[in-house]
Amino acid sequence: MLEVSISKQLRDFTLDIAFAVPPGEILVLMGTNGSGKSTTLNIIAGLLVPDSGCIRLDGTTLCEPAQGTHVAIEDRQIGYVFQNSAVFPHLSVRDNVAYGLRARNLPRPEIAERVGRLMTTMQLDGLADVKAANLSGGQKQRVALARAIAIRPTLLMMDEPYTSLDAQSTTAVRELTRKVVTGMQIPCIIVTHRVVDCHEIGDRAVLISSGKKEWEGSPRDIPGDSTVCRCL
Repeated sequence: MLEVSISKQLRDFTLDIAFAVPPGEILVLMGTNGSGKSTTLNIIAGLLVPDSGCIRLDGTTLCEPAQGTHVAIEDRQIGYVFQNSAVFPHLSVRDNVAYGLRARNLPRPEIAERVGRLMTTMQLDGLADVKAANLSGGQKQRVALARAIAIRPTLLMMDEPYTSLDAQSTTAVRELTRKVVTGMQIPCIIVTHRVVDCHEIGDRAVLISSGKKEWEGSPRDIPGDSTVCRCL
């Protein structure tokens, strides 16, 4: 279970939001550009520090400024997929997927076993030795997703993962994301500004406007007259 209650003063407004995500659920954060969606993910990941509040994951406090608690990024066990895929272009697909495992000094046989299994799961068989720079957008997102889950995270976060993909690749990445979240039974947060993405993959949606939660509920019940949806 992920539990978030955070506040941070930003340039144009104060981000002040609270929500929880149980294991196996995909929560979609929706809002216009600059509404605080990506900032929320970056705070959870440890890239930014909130002014106040608390973040707990599976009962462990990751961040609580009032108590001086701030777990290092590398110790949070969070899989994070960025909008631009953030693959290492000079590395092969295999080495991209293995990157986090090698950084954690796992035994070589275990790395090989995990990477091999993920290559199959993510439909990347046959691309192991291909440089990431030569992949399509959809392939890069699958590599990024494989790398994120290779560390066996306790939380998966994805920031605008479908924006630059064609329809076929979007469907494939959505299906793989659902398979991972359900199979691993971990909470997942997906940031998007597209209502169709929310409808297709979200179990629950939170609409954010200027750093505040405007609405929360089932994606199929998103109010069309909300400030967020009027601006999307």
